[in-house]
Amino acid sequence: MKLNLTRPLVVFDLETTGLDLVRDRIIQLSYIKVMPDGEERRENLLVNPGKAIPQEVTELTGISNDDVKDAPTFKEIAPKLNEKMKDCDFAGYNSNHFDIPMLAEEFLRAGIDFDFSKCRLIDAQTIFHKMERRNLAAAYKFFCGRKMEDDFTAHRADEDTEATYRVLMAELDMYAPGVQ
Repeated sequence: MKLNLTRPLVVFDLETTGLDLVRDRIIQLSYIKVMPDGEERRENLLVNPGKAIPQEVTELTGISNDDVKDAPTFKEIAPKLNEKMKDCDFAGYNSNHFDIPMLAEEFLRAGIDFDFSKCRLIDAQTIFHKMERRNLAAAYKFFCGRKMEDDFTAHRADEDTEATYRVLMAELDMYAPGVQ
């Protein structure tokens, strides 16, 4: 399916020194800017966070302090990013909960008030969770192989408790054989 865009869409992801929006910093920013005519512009930037990258982040991302030591800081690249990203919409995975707030904080630290309120924010994780239900009925079908409504009356605490117990037992069987 082709995207039907009226404004450019920046599909992006960040790697950071951690998950704290105030203390942590971006170490990699990658994006694909999709234009309304279908043209795609890609950029992958390493960013010097101005602080040490924790070992667990290096193990997770493969990005080390040596990799970013000569890279520009976010403050140095912020003006060009601002120009490239203004008047765009944004998409990512879990981006509304982490990447957008982190990017907004980095822009603010760089002295740029990037106004995300004027952008459409599309979070693929939110779409996934809405389309692929993650409730008790879905868990019961996945782990127990049956429709919950065939075995229980929904929204009855005693029956939801029984279904939850069966799901828990099936999870233990699937994920932790031998653990009791």
